[in-house]
Amino acid sequence: MNEDNLNSLRQKVKDLALDYQKKDDFTGWFEVIYTEALEDAEQIPWAKMQPHPCLENWLKTVDVTNQTALVIGCGLGDDSEILAAKNAQVTAFDIAPSSIEWCQKRFKNSSVNYLVADLLALDDSWKNSFDLIFESRTIQALPIPIRREVIAAIATLLKPGGTLLIVTRLRETEEISEGPPWAVSEQELSQFYEYGYQEISRTPYVDPNNPSILPEKDGRVRASFL
Repeated sequence: MNEDNLNSLRQKVKDLALDYQKKDDFTGWFEVIYTEALEDAEQIPWAKMQPHPCLENWLKTVDVTNQTALVIGCGLGDDSEILAAKNAQVTAFDIAPSSIEWCQKRFKNSSVNYLVADLLALDDSWKNSFDLIFESRTIQALPIPIRREVIAAIATLLKPGGTLLIVTRLRETEEISEGPPWAVSEQELSQFYEYGYQEISRTPYVDPNNPSILPEKDGRVRASFL
């Protein structure tokens, strides 16, 4: 996809998200994007059809065999599948039914348990249930007024001693930026500490699709919490 088409697609996402936000619906626009894509992944601006490089690199350093893993906002399933390939017991969910249908078509014999679910309305049985949680760009896709609720929902899912791996953009101030995405602030990220989390590492990364943009300018990081 050329740059003009990509910018047009990004603007469509922003306009749609803001239209839904005016109706106090912060997530309904995801299903519209997936449905209107008609199974053309190029129409999903966050779909790279491969695992996130940060997750790939992290998995080279750890053994997740038999760990219960959760992928939040799984999109088209690539992150979920690499975890399954590393012998994790993977649950992956997305709020968009069309996203989950797409995953199931792509990976017909997958061991991943793909589910339609709302992060803000998960069953209580999910709490303290996972050894590993991977959250890639879901927090930043949801508006700042509900950020505390989003972080609380994620924080309660991890088992004691488990690992939460977050990939997100960071913003330098508490000012509300234009989005989506709405980059995460240090203060917002620190809300995980309220649930007993400790940050164990942080790695700036360069977007392979925009290698000329330095991480200190773009504010993208991979952060691991324990």
